[in-house]
Amino acid sequence: MDENALSAVGVDAEDERIYRDLLRRPRATLPELAAHTGRTAVGLRRAFARLEALGLVSRMAGRPVRYVPTRPDVAVAALISRREEGLAQARLAALTMLAETPRTENLAPEELVEVVQGQAAVVQRFTQLQQTATQELLVLDRPPYAQDPTQQNVAEMERLAHGLVVRGIYDVAALEIPGKLRLAQESVTAGEQARISPEVPMKLAIADRKSAILPLSTDASAHADSAVIVHSSTLLDALVTLFEVLWRSSLPLPAKSFSPSAAESLPDPALFTLLAAGLKDEAVARQLGVSLRTVHRRVSELMDRLGARTRFQAGLLAARRGWWNDDDG
Repeated sequence: MDENALSAVGVDAEDERIYRDLLRRPRATLPELAAHTGRTAVGLRRAFARLEALGLVSRMAGRPVRYVPTRPDVAVAALISRREEGLAQARLAALTMLAETPRTENLAPEELVEVVQGQAAVVQRFTQLQQTATQELLVLDRPPYAQDPTQQNVAEMERLAHGLVVRGIYDVAALEIPGKLRLAQESVTAGEQARISPEVPMKLAIADRKSAILPLSTDASAHADSAVIVHSSTLLDALVTLFEVLWRSSLPLPAKSFSPSAAESLPDPALFTLLAAGLKDEAVARQLGVSLRTVHRRVSELMDRLGARTRFQAGLLAARRGWWNDDDG
């Protein structure tokens, strides 16, 4: 177990160790704890004063001096609640400060575009953009990535849970990364509106149609170590228009596959999307977790059933017939 698991709620490592010692020896006196832990009585008193202020311990009346540990689940829940209240107040303060700053429409031309250098700075600015969006987040998703693409975007999942509208368009190359389709489907299940396209020109995120972040270079071989921040302007309007054009020409990404029993009578909706998007059979098999032979067989069945001459046509025809509505499964 992490020796400083409570650092996120304001408990330092040494105080946490003392709290854990007390949990294991709830009836120990101060001298007994000092002897067992090798700490001085003075040091323990100071630590217990801090722990008492955090609600993790309470002092018993009488002599000798004893401290009682608060149940960890109760104590930590209270600390988390206190921390959340503090974060909420900080968020309100940030909005107040924002109201005191000049509107972006009044920015000088040279202030409408910022250049961010360094992978860590790019990740930080994207996270900030994502967290400050209050209504809508528009995202174009394609490699290369500044963050690990095989890990779920926890921040987005939290924002979805709080009602933020997220629309994302995934490039085919993104879904060729092992596990990426599963993560995208998890996001759809959580509320993201997602589509797939073979023509995503770059990575892009637009928050509330007021600011956007995109890579400085469109070179696919370049690492995501520089980016451009665009504020309200005709340039931002053009980026929004680009997103909407791509959205209309993209295919829906299903939230989930059919159950094995349903798949016997109706092909997997994820298969439609991947076919129409142009993924190779090997990538389709990898993403769906089936054998290459199974993909060949199901594609052949699908094309025969639809009377399609190409895999791409089969995917489009399946989409137009609405075969991946949940009601069908």
